[in-house]
Amino acid sequence: MSYGYTGKILRINLSTKEVREDKLDDLFYRKYCGGACLGAYFLLKELNPGTGPFSPENIIIFSTSPLTGIDCSGTAMHNVITKSPLTNLAAESTTPGYLGSMIKKAGYDALIIAGKAVNPVYLLINNNCVKIEEAYDIWGKTTSVSYNYLRKKHGKEGSVALIGPAGENLVRYASIVNDNLFLSSRCGVGAVMGSKNLRAVAVRGTGTVPVLNKDKMDTLNKWFATNWKDNPADKLWHEHGSAVQINSLNASGTLPTRNFQDGVFEEAALISGQAITEKILVKREGCYACPVRCKRVVKVSDNYDVDPYYGGPEFESVAAFGSNCGIGDLAAVAKANELCNKYGLDTMSTGAVISFAMECYENGIISEKDTNGLELKFGNAKAMLAMIDMINDRNGIGDVLAEGVLRASKVFGKESEKYALHIKGQELPFQDPRIKTGVAIGYAVSPTGADHLETSHDTAYGDYGNALNNLSLLGILEPVNPQELNSKKLRLFTNLQMINSLYNSIGMCNLTAGPVFTLPLENLVELTSAVTGWRTSIWDLLKVGERANTMARCFNIREGFKTTDDTLPDRIFEPIKNGPYKGKYIDRQIFRKIIDDYYILQGWDKNGVPTPAKLAELDLEWIKI
Repeated sequence: MSYGYTGKILRINLSTKEVREDKLDDLFYRKYCGGACLGAYFLLKELNPGTGPFSPENIIIFSTSPLTGIDCSGTAMHNVITKSPLTNLAAESTTPGYLGSMIKKAGYDALIIAGKAVNPVYLLINNNCVKIEEAYDIWGKTTSVSYNYLRKKHGKEGSVALIGPAGENLVRYASIVNDNLFLSSRCGVGAVMGSKNLRAVAVRGTGTVPVLNKDKMDTLNKWFATNWKDNPADKLWHEHGSAVQINSLNASGTLPTRNFQDGVFEEAALISGQAITEKILVKREGCYACPVRCKRVVKVSDNYDVDPYYGGPEFESVAAFGSNCGIGDLAAVAKANELCNKYGLDTMSTGAVISFAMECYENGIISEKDTNGLELKFGNAKAMLAMIDMINDRNGIGDVLAEGVLRASKVFGKESEKYALHIKGQELPFQDPRIKTGVAIGYAVSPTGADHLETSHDTAYGDYGNALNNLSLLGILEPVNPQELNSKKLRLFTNLQMINSLYNSIGMCNLTAGPVFTLPLENLVELTSAVTGWRTSIWDLLKVGERANTMARCFNIREGFKTTDDTLPDRIFEPIKNGPYKGKYIDRQIFRKIIDDYYILQGWDKNGVPTPAKLAELDLEWIKI
């Protein structure tokens, strides 16, 4: 008997309507585990080089992991993997909530969906009963209307992942909305679903995840339940959500403001996590089996009606529509988040393209003739909200912005490229890499484009404390200054990158696990062994993370990626305009040297290509580059 996984992959071809189960052996899971690692394996194995993201031949994978669905905190994650329409490279969106647990309890470790339906459809999975149903009644509807329709028709048990109108309209950064609250947000995974005429995936599972040593698992879970409130980060996330970072980042001069021109926003306190708690919070929500409950549910009745049905904004959403658009109106920020969840849009990319357009407007590159009369200046909340509607509908300039900042800048021309902040085509998240240089490295080398979860953030390791103590297991013993960009920082980054990549492959939420959060790495090893029965170690598990990252790298090289793509936007090589870090920037030559050294540490050649020796070390000799 296998533990921690079912041994079955469910395959659906929407073109032929074929549904089948594939069985995988224990050795496969021991090598590729699940999540991002499993997804990268199938992308390399099954997707022909040069396949278009919107081609019926593209596949979209909903992948769980050995820990997904167990009754233990922080293990509710699943991953969505495909080829991105935003970057034309590997796409991976790690997703919290309930869907992953339902997939596992329905008897599957992953869903692999190929082809394109002739007409709109949705998948209905009830344990081992799989149906492809017509979706005419929900096509063109918002996510909440579609969700309620499916719940009413099929019952309230289970979980529903669906796209909104933005996915149908192939907005290149469309998201997948899970149960109205949880998002597979980045890389345009929702647009790939839309290209397949696949409106939703509804899953109900009543089985259990097989666990070898349930007593040990329960002991570890009880330890977490007892101790998580003693962890400062988890306690703050519970009390004020991830937007608790707004005030601290602003005080340190590192809050991206007005398209990353500044690091201080004068109205930051008005949109902070504390302000959300005090003014508009009505409920705290959380993922399957997790007591931290860091998800916000908000309601606004004044100025803008904001429905709690769509949850509430995370830090990245607040920064995207708040400080980076120069807007200090909390109700407007919450409304922007609601609209994105309603339409199925990634809040990060949506906010980034709007702030890009605002800077273009203020510099005369576009005008009111282009914006349907909108005065698209920083600070104009009404224009910002109207632009979200235009992007979703692909109306006017919204049709251009729906392509993302890279493609939009090519249309605008007139030097607009310098305002288009992206890496490999994906818009920057809202952590300033000029001050957190490990984040800068992570942005540059992430296989999915700029990703704020590629590594744990530098500020946690600038002094002795809980995070650094947790990393002593890997031989990281001394603090590293967040602004340093040297060999010590590179060593810290490479270890943190492997940890985060492991979490994406083993189903562990990085907001509950160490180094920064509650669950230490040692306990993760114990938990994995208790669930699967594997005789494992932190070294062995980190190799899973490295294997996932290496396979994604190989996929991208095959698709035309170049070393020059491992860089940062020009603005990050320019000084911050104000605040405590006024004048701070990243030196371009020093950064390039760090990237070259990173290649060496990874076992890649000077062109960033994994060497045959590295592939052999990771048991990936089957990959031909």
